[in-house]
Amino acid sequence: MPLLLETIKIEDGKVSNLSYHQARFDKSRKDLFAISKRIDLNTVITAPKSGLYRCRILYDKIIRSIEYIPYKEKNITKLKIVPLAIDYTYKYANRETFTKLLQAYSTYDEIIIEKEGYLTDTTISNIAFYDGEKWLTPSHPLLPGTMRAKLLNEGFLHKKEIKKEDLKNYSQIALMNSMIGFKILNNFTIE
Repeated sequence: MPLLLETIKIEDGKVSNLSYHQARFDKSRKDLFAISKRIDLNTVITAPKSGLYRCRILYDKIIRSIEYIPYKEKNITKLKIVPLAIDYTYKYANRETFTKLLQAYSTYDEIIIEKEGYLTDTTISNIAFYDGEKWLTPSHPLLPGTMRAKLLNEGFLHKKEIKKEDLKNYSQIALMNSMIGFKILNNFTIE
């Protein structure tokens, strides 16, 4: 049985976006293991009191481990669009496909995955593009992330099918995940 992963930001004792992580955790356990008995993540997380941490929860039917790893943000300026047929509907702990992709294109900081002609995500985040009026995120991401869900619910993001040919219509790109929040890249290239 494959292990799943939940990555949660903890900063100075504060757990971020827990309700969104809980919803994905519950949905994954229900969909994959037919388990509806809830495990309250708030009761199993012991947040470090100071510093920035990545809380890494590995689970399947039950929680297998919880780690608190000091977090250092990756600097991303050079991105490459790569076509890839992949199914990553659930956040699996096995990220070997993404690791190999990054190794194959090691001169780039990050990869934007193109699936069936449409842009989806990077290997570590959902993406959004600014059209001069609003921020648009791909309609069909590889993984519906928790930060993406929050920003869609708040009306900040809007869904749109985006092809690489459409990039000329956008002035900015942003990456988003639980650890970096919504990060606009100021100096970047996309190939």
